[in-house]
This record gives sequence, structure tokens and C-alpha cells, in this order.
Amino acid sequence: MGRRAAIIAVALSIGGAPRADAPRTIVDLQPFRHVQSTAIRTADGRAGVATLVDLNPTIGAWYVLTLTGDRAPARSYHLENPRPRAQTVVIDSRSTAGVGIAERDGRRACEPCGVDSLDAAAASAAPFAPACGGRLYVRNHASGRHTELESAVDVVREHVPGGERLLELGHDLLGDQYLDRGRIGDTAARDPLRSGPLPALVDPDAAARALSSDRLGITLVGAANGLRPGAWYAVTGHPGVYVSLVQPGTIAGPILHDGAASVSALDSVEASAIAYLVAFDLDRFELGYAGGTEHPSVGWSAHMPSAMRDAAEPGPDGIASIAPLVATGIVSPWDAPRTVATFAGGFKRQHGAFLYGDLATRNHASHYGFLEHGVVLSTLQPGLATLIVSASGAVEMKTWTPADADRVRDIRHARQNGVAIVEYDAARHTTVPGALVNRWGPGNWSGSSDMKLRTIRGAAAIQHNGGEHYLIYAVFSAATPSAMARVFQAYRCEYAMLLDMNALEHTYFALIDRDASGIRLQYLIKGMSQVDRVVNGRVVPRFVGEPDNRDFFYVMTRP
Repeated sequence: MGRRAAIIAVALSIGGAPRADAPRTIVDLQPFRHVQSTAIRTADGRAGVATLVDLNPTIGAWYVLTLTGDRAPARSYHLENPRPRAQTVVIDSRSTAGVGIAERDGRRACEPCGVDSLDAAAASAAPFAPACGGRLYVRNHASGRHTELESAVDVVREHVPGGERLLELGHDLLGDQYLDRGRIGDTAARDPLRSGPLPALVDPDAAARALSSDRLGITLVGAANGLRPGAWYAVTGHPGVYVSLVQPGTIAGPILHDGAASVSALDSVEASAIAYLVAFDLDRFELGYAGGTEHPSVGWSAHMPSAMRDAAEPGPDGIASIAPLVATGIVSPWDAPRTVATFAGGFKRQHGAFLYGDLATRNHASHYGFLEHGVVLSTLQPGLATLIVSASGAVEMKTWTPADADRVRDIRHARQNGVAIVEYDAARHTTVPGALVNRWGPGNWSGSSDMKLRTIRGAAAIQHNGGEHYLIYAVFSAATPSAMARVFQAYRCEYAMLLDMNALEHTYFALIDRDASGIRLQYLIKGMSQVDRVVNGRVVPRFVGEPDNRDFFYVMTRP
């Protein structure tokens, strides 16, 4: 930076309320933000001020730059640093935008980034538009795609009197529409892998037979004649990725009938309904998370006690939107080439809070929190199941506690959704069901108001096998939370949580293959292909090929 730089340090009140004369924005929620300002001169010689907010310096990915001048309205840019481990955005009065890019190790001099480059990027129709020679990107608003089902549901919910009850009735009628019992063969499947994730503990009679499903859409090694229930099979062409199938009713008796008070007995339908599981070796892969263009939003949920709502505020965090930040609903262009899979995120804010139970009476009904690139978009709430990606890339799942608030500085991504399906009991050295698994209201498991909970459900889990760590995504073709708990117990997962439910688009999972001809997708359930659009004979992958209105996770090969 030049000596003439007039740098103004901005004092912050960590976690405190914003000034009474200033509107509250998402920036005010960032407890570790670093703000600097400098005087600048525009290209035509006019005086101005550039204010740069590094929203979380530990992560170093997201910034807000605001330019003000004597005779021009203030304008803000949401900047993303595609290489936060290697470079950082800094204040620089030599630039007409007041910012520059510096190497973190100091080997390269700061390069000014001009306002013309930023304005050109901001005028682009691209969700991520390159600026400053491609060393920075401006995040731009995009229109996220809605599936036909989502659009129809939104119309009913928002414009039809009693729409929510009509949707519950539809759930009652269609709850088992994705039920898959598969086929049980008379002969044994090929021997499964001797390494990889821990297999499920299943009944010995079931383990000796072959289980297959015509709906499984992923090609596996050695599974032409079916799979041993609960065993893992390698995915063809994807080292470190594995698939397993199981029927909950075939789980080993000591688990299935362990007498846990928080788990209900399985009925004959869900006992035979296949669960599809895919596992990723976290030594080979890392996890990303991105918000959709619309969901999850940050206002009040409709699913909460009215007494917990503060009528003076637009939402539980005091903000109505994430402006001036922008949610793009798509994987960034620098992460897309190494993205090997995507899967759907959690509940919309519409249902992402508690109407019943203890969690409904605390913290404005305990709205589900989420972070992206180190930025708090909605505060993480104690008592909720939380999927965490740390600054180092480590993946963890746990129930959030008040003591965890100090960890936010070092979290890259986080998403909360309900309460634990299973968790690890350190005293007993075993996996146990969550305390609210069969408590419809207090667990916020969704379903109809008369507690009919059996439907298609997606969930995430963490499993350790010695020194190996696996992220598991599972889709249950027709299950209650009790069936999910038994399955994750059988696979000896340390923690599991619900994501979304009720439809293939809400439990979507796609594996991405690339070759010289382009991209090919394999779906965990073949019917998920109907979610993706086809343009000129080519599939447009959801979350990778176009922005989506819903949030999602994406799995990437490690650099």
C-alpha cells in the first residue's frame, strides 16, 4: 500500500447491537469481521471512500466492498476470494476501488483492483463474474430454478386457503409413493469389500442372501448379482466412494430390539423399505455447502409459537435478508471441476423452527442456523443437530452447545436441521438413538399433523473405521425417524441427522462422471434424473449446471 493511504480503523462491538441510527444487516451478525476504510480518487478525479469488510479473516473468502462519493450513490459488491489459502483482499488507496490483492506469504506485491473491473463484473449475468484479472469474483444475483413440484407446492401453500393442511393430506395419500422393497435373491451375492466403511450389523440369515434394486442408479464393482445387505461396494471409476443397501427389518436383533425408549417398533412396510447409502472417504474428499437463491431464508418461520416471535424484528436475527451478500445457488467455477457429487440440503425456513417441545420455548423457537464460507447467515442454535466443515476442511457432526459459540471463527460451513437421529455414547462406547427420535413435535420430524411420519427421507451421517473417516448420505425410501435410527445404529455411525424429505428433488443425490464428451450423472435413485433439465440433448446438472433455489452440499476431490 502507498504511504498516502488514509486508513481508518473501525472499532467493532463484538456481538453487540448495531448503532441506533443504522439499519441492521447481515454484516452486523459477523462477530469476527474486520473493517477498514481509505480515501480514494475515482478515474475522473472525484473524492470518495472505500470501505472493505473482511467478514471472517480466519476463512478469508467473503468480503463486502462499499464505495461512497460526493455525487454518486453508495454501491456495494459481494466479493469472493477463490484462493483464500494463498491470497487475501486488502485495503489499497492506489486503486480506484480502494482494494488490492496480496499474497498471504508476502512474496508478491499488492496488486490494485480497479473499480472498472468490479463494475464490469457486477454488470454480468453470471452468478460468479471474474474481476481483477480473475483473481477475485463478484457474486451476482441469479434466478434459482424451481422444479415443477416445488412451484406447485408454493402456489398451494401461499395462495390456497388451508393450503398447508391440503399438503399434509397429500403426504398422507402419497407417503409411500417411493417405497422400494427391492428383491431378495436365493443365492448369496459376491463377497463385499474387505476394506472401506464399516458394514452394517445384520441378521446372519439376511447377510447370506443377495439384495438388489432396479431403482439404484449407480454402477458398482462386483454387484451384478445383487449386494449383501449392509455390505459396502466400490463405485466404478470413483475410488473412495462406496454404496450399500439394507432393509431395516434385516438389522441384527440386538440392535433392532434393544429396548430404547426413544425408538418405536417398525411396521412391516418400513421394515422392508430399502435404504440406499453412499459413503465418501474423507481422506480423499472434502465437503462444501452453498445456500440457494431463496432458501433457506432468514426471516421468521411459520412453524413456531406466536409468543416466540418478536413483532418488532423481521426475523430471529433481526434481519430480513442477507443483503448486501448474494446467494448464488450454484457451485463456483473454481470448485466445479473437482466436484464429484451433490446432494440436497435441509428444510426451508418455512419449517425450520420448532412449534412444540422444549426447543420451541428457547431462542425464538430455535430456528435452524447456517454458515457459508465462514459467514454467519443465521445463528447456530444450541440443542440442534449440526453438520460442520472446519477451516481445515475436517467434517464433523454434533449437537451444538452454548460452549461451541467460540468455534464459529474457525468454521467454514455449517448447517443445522432438527435434532440427532443417533449419537455416540462415550460412556457405553456405542451408538445410541437420539432422545427425540419418536417424539414427532419436539423433534420437528415433519410429516402430517396426525404424526404420520413414514415417507422418503434424506439424511447425513459420520462413521469412523479406525483411522478412516467417512461421510455418509442416505435416502430411505419409506421410513420414520425410528427406522433411520436403527439403520444408522447398525452401520455404527457416530452421529446422524435428517436433511430433507417427501420427494425425490428434496432427497436428490447425483454422482458426476466426466470424460471427453462432457458430464454424465449417476443418481442414487434413478427417478432423481427427472429433477434435472435436458437442453439440446444434454443434461443440465442441478447445483452445478444452473443456479437452484434450494441449498445443497457438494463433495470435492481434495487438492
